[in-house]
Amino acid sequence: MAQTGNIPARLPDPDRGEYTLAWSILAWAEKYIRQPDGPDAGTPWKFTPEQVHFLVWYYAVDENGKWLYRSASLRRSKGWGKSPVLAALSLIEFIGPCRFSHWVDMPDGSKEPVGRAIAAPWVQVAATAIHQTANTLEMIRGMLVASPAIEDYSIDVGKTIIQFSDGRPGKIEPVTSNSETLEGGRPTFAVLDETHLWHETNGGHKVFRVIGRNLGKNPGGLARFVESTNAYNPTQDSVAQRTHEAVLAGSRGILYDCLEASPNVDLGNVEALREALIEAYGDSVWVDLDRVIDEIQDPRTPASDAFRFYLNQIAATADTWIEKWAWDACRRDDDPLSPKDQIALGFDGSKSYDGTALVASRLRDGHLFLLGLWEPDGSPDWEVDVLAVDARVAEVFRTYRVAWMYADPSFWRSEVGHWAVEFGDDIVFEYSPNRETKMSEAVERFHTDVMRQAVSHDGNRDLARHIANARTRETRQGYVIQKESKRSRKKIDAAVASILAHEARADAIADGRLKRRKKIRVL
Repeated sequence: MAQTGNIPARLPDPDRGEYTLAWSILAWAEKYIRQPDGPDAGTPWKFTPEQVHFLVWYYAVDENGKWLYRSASLRRSKGWGKSPVLAALSLIEFIGPCRFSHWVDMPDGSKEPVGRAIAAPWVQVAATAIHQTANTLEMIRGMLVASPAIEDYSIDVGKTIIQFSDGRPGKIEPVTSNSETLEGGRPTFAVLDETHLWHETNGGHKVFRVIGRNLGKNPGGLARFVESTNAYNPTQDSVAQRTHEAVLAGSRGILYDCLEASPNVDLGNVEALREALIEAYGDSVWVDLDRVIDEIQDPRTPASDAFRFYLNQIAATADTWIEKWAWDACRRDDDPLSPKDQIALGFDGSKSYDGTALVASRLRDGHLFLLGLWEPDGSPDWEVDVLAVDARVAEVFRTYRVAWMYADPSFWRSEVGHWAVEFGDDIVFEYSPNRETKMSEAVERFHTDVMRQAVSHDGNRDLARHIANARTRETRQGYVIQKESKRSRKKIDAAVASILAHEARADAIADGRLKRRKKIRVL
């Protein structure tokens, strides 16, 4: 199983000694938060040393009492205990001493920060669907059972919202992309649960952007969020992936807590696998490693799932067509498309459920450019704007020197015929991806050229997303690409259009249509 290259981002050294509110928060939590389940249910909650380490840095402040980190991401293995930590953080941010108040002088001449509670706390537990918030919210309710916080803070534990029973402003609530309070809200803290599942197609990117804007409305930069995630699939462009890539790119202000197993683990070697799991799970002593080993070695468990969910290592699915690292290696954005360039076009279209894409491949170097993409907006009656697509195709022919065009005629036969009449039937040709023999050869040629970097692109996110969404399917003629399921919202139309453009370029060059402009020597 090939794994993607990855540099895990780790917490800072615990001995650097920055100021933190964590110590008073930990004392408060032991008094007011209860163990929500298990044989110790109802006893005072205790964080593990690793969890304490995370809190120390999340609540770290500088010499002016300002946060060192504006957000955090907790990436750990399945079963490590992310949901209980998020639940405890939600209660801390709801009624605990979680904001800097003032400094107190210590006997040794040093000073320590003192925390205070928020006057009107608004905690949001966010996910892409309401059922995904249930685990964290149930943990929060369990932590309040038999807790003196119910009386000391006058808390009303409702079925969906936790608030103050005496009428004071403040609440803990679940939100999704469809929540009325998502747009325009002003939360003081947010939990972003399982962000490896937050994609563009299920509204995850929207939820992330809106919550970020809403938190930014609070004065002084005091409002923050914490993500929880397993290791993400690098082909899906999830919020978790974008956060990790931002950290690796040097983005400041993100606290990234990741503990993963050493690379190149042999999943069939029980002892080596056990050692790797001990690394990944750290001090989560409640995890039954024998059970986890049985799950990993079950033939029904894909290797990619074992690496991601149990070893906390980033791995793509087995049927991924082009892995992210290979596509990223082809990026080159120093030579934009110019009207003088000769191009070949690939067009893949639909009228309603699927998207429509227009991609150009430059003849002189095989560089790909996404020139048009029309995708469903989620409404049941959505249809592509045919006139807008037709106008864009005409604009491309007017602007660039089009040498060859391959267009999928499915649903667009009359338009493709019109383009052949208008722009030349020796330039515009039908190309059906449903012809498996021909298409499997084209898919293989495109993949081979990507792997040897004979194809390049400018890093367009939509094009990368469609390439990443493509899955392989074996036929008697070879491999073709398809969506992960027939009704999947993860579209691949731009990937198909790229293959057609790549083929159109090859045929245009073979036909002698590549015109190289001669350089003029100036004396």
